[in-house]
Amino acid sequence: MTSDRSPPPCNACTTHEPLPFAFTMAFQPIVDVRERRVFAYEALVRGSDGTGAAPILQQITEDNRYVFDQSCRVKAVELAARLGIDCYVSINFLPNAVYQAATCIRATLEAARRFNFPTRQLIFEITESEELVDKEHLKSIIREYQRQGFRTAIDDFGAGYSGLNLLAEFQPDIIKLDMALVRAVDRDPVRQAIVQGILGVCRALNIEVIAEGVETTAEFVLLRGMGIGLFQGFLFARPGFETLPAVDWSALD
Repeated sequence: MTSDRSPPPCNACTTHEPLPFAFTMAFQPIVDVRERRVFAYEALVRGSDGTGAAPILQQITEDNRYVFDQSCRVKAVELAARLGIDCYVSINFLPNAVYQAATCIRATLEAARRFNFPTRQLIFEITESEELVDKEHLKSIIREYQRQGFRTAIDDFGAGYSGLNLLAEFQPDIIKLDMALVRAVDRDPVRQAIVQGILGVCRALNIEVIAEGVETTAEFVLLRGMGIGLFQGFLFARPGFETLPAVDWSALD
């Protein structure tokens, strides 16, 4: 239950300059193969002309990091509402761009109200590859988001700075196995052992696991046999530019 008291003001909301570039989103499905349905769509940054995220991300600086993070959330919610998404929408966020969790979520909540999109359908992903300045700050963000009823996830798990140490600090609802662990996992006993270990920890902590970057049927079959039920990757669908792509379920047949 959320408090009726308004959080303290945060000057960053009113002192930033507009972004010097435009961007939009593509959406890639995360599928639940146990129920043969779309579990969520991840919102992925794209240029307004459909170009990839790299040219946009290269323009992010310390000065515009905050407004970019806020703008991504609003754009994702706006497009999700326009496309009629009725499952989860997963939005990446930059923990180093969040000043005060309770105040920095205001723009997202306002966008959800404005576009009539249910906040219970939002998942916030932190990328493990972004070096964290302050773990206590991150923990406070996760606690606040969970208090607000959002689901939380660690993206690119196994690729970044902290690894399993992050799980000792806080427990998200979901982790997404990094594609470097997934790639050719069917032919690599070492990767298989690492994935099996991560799955054991996540089962003990009641954390859901998504295998991302799955491209081959062999990778899928191996990971499905390990007990993973949620998948994301080109095997099922490529991202759709401002649209919801069709899912290829043939790997299940």
